[in-house]
Amino acid sequence: MAFDQEISKRRTFGIISHPDAGKTTLTEKLLLFGGAIQTAGAVKSNKIKMHARSDWMEIEKQRGISVATSVMGFNYRDVKINLLDTPGHKDFAEDTYRTLTAVDSVVMVIDCVKGVEEQTERLMEVCRMRNTPVICFINKLDREGQDPYDLLDEVEEKLNIKVRPLSWPINMGKTFKGVYSLYEKNLHLFQGSKQTLGDGVQKIEDIQDSRLNELIGEDDAEQLREDVDLIESVYPDFDVNEYLAGNIAPVFFGSAVNNFGVKELLDCFIDIAPNPKDRETDVREVAPDESKFSGFIFKIHANMDPKHRNRIAFLRVCSGKFERGKNYLHVRNDKNFRFSNATAFMAQEKETIDEAYPGDIIGLYDTGNLKIGDTLTSGEKMMYKGIPAFSPEMFKEVVNKDAMKTKQLEKGLKQLMEEGVAQLFSFELGSRKVVGTVGALQFEVIQHRLKHEYGASADFVPMSLFKACWISSKDQKKLDEFVKSKYRHIARDKDGKLVFMAETRSWLQMVQDNFPDINFHFTSEFED
Repeated sequence: MAFDQEISKRRTFGIISHPDAGKTTLTEKLLLFGGAIQTAGAVKSNKIKMHARSDWMEIEKQRGISVATSVMGFNYRDVKINLLDTPGHKDFAEDTYRTLTAVDSVVMVIDCVKGVEEQTERLMEVCRMRNTPVICFINKLDREGQDPYDLLDEVEEKLNIKVRPLSWPINMGKTFKGVYSLYEKNLHLFQGSKQTLGDGVQKIEDIQDSRLNELIGEDDAEQLREDVDLIESVYPDFDVNEYLAGNIAPVFFGSAVNNFGVKELLDCFIDIAPNPKDRETDVREVAPDESKFSGFIFKIHANMDPKHRNRIAFLRVCSGKFERGKNYLHVRNDKNFRFSNATAFMAQEKETIDEAYPGDIIGLYDTGNLKIGDTLTSGEKMMYKGIPAFSPEMFKEVVNKDAMKTKQLEKGLKQLMEEGVAQLFSFELGSRKVVGTVGALQFEVIQHRLKHEYGASADFVPMSLFKACWISSKDQKKLDEFVKSKYRHIARDKDGKLVFMAETRSWLQMVQDNFPDINFHFTSEFED
């Protein structure tokens, strides 16, 4: 198949939501439609009887939540779909932020009972920063939820984006009868939990068709007609270009746990979602159809297989064709590397691949040379932008509980930090090591993984710190003077960058006022 055709076949997107909105369940139903799996996992009351296919880490199985991004590829309607299922829990938001740099569009899942929640708002802010196209899936229609119009108003208000319903529910909860697709002019009848793929679809070209009365009853048919008339008059016609520009979000309704409304979402997604897009580097903008290969690392995971202590770097192909066994330039190290093992993912299962195209997510086996944000190319010296580390919100000092396992602890911390699980700051004075995270749950994950994957035991002692600020200055002498005067509060991150550890908001403000030549940055990616 021609190179251009391979690119046009690809759709790479992430699924985001607040915890428990049904994101992982929707992921699995998409995989069912794609024929990638035959049965879905079930998550009930946080006790997983059959672990959700995309949640494979031990601690995820225990808690019933996703704490790491899973990558899955499957084919549907002759389109290659690369799907990234992200953690919903706010404590793992940074992993999700990084994942959003590797996708071209997003499906956002909203619980019809709870509406738009805090984490959804934070994730949407990241999408808005990049004008990422968003499709909204309002889930759990089999439960008594909020009025659909109220939900649409809430999405527009809280997420700062216009919406356009492309499907509409007929009741919800116990009286839920199905969904009418305004996009395909189809009626999808709900048949309870035994709903199977593709069942219950009735073609209704004309909403005034009397067959509608027979299928859902006269009262509900009349209400649906009124709703459709109102939608068509209040909301503008759906414009694909407005969606691609990130200005409008098409909305679908359904019940992922019952396989309901998912096919309509997927069919529309195939039609309208963007192909791989141009991407910014520090030198120029790179188009996917360029002949030379380039890509960037957005995630690293060690010990995906507990039996083999492997380390896999997740690479998003941005341009050209990746070929297994070829030499590629590691731009940061200015060295050539040859990757004889490249894999594609189906959750925990992996298969070796010989080539990959723009939009594809591949895994590269690594011995510690690659870091998050690294760029690989066919030779051009450029770095992809937009994968910063954010200033953490919680800080704890690492205390080694077993001096005999010091090497294991250092190795474990180094690898986990390179994965982006959290951030490590090493103080210049006293060699204290401090871990910074977005939330408390990350410390549990780090402690669990240090013990079970590296045989190291550590405690985390809370520290009274407000913010970690990366520092820079156009005047090197002034920077040196600042570091010397604040030596007790200076640390370095895992890449050796200088960081000022501020104890309080007011003190940080005072220091900023007193040192106007020093720039304080709240992300690790900055330009002076």
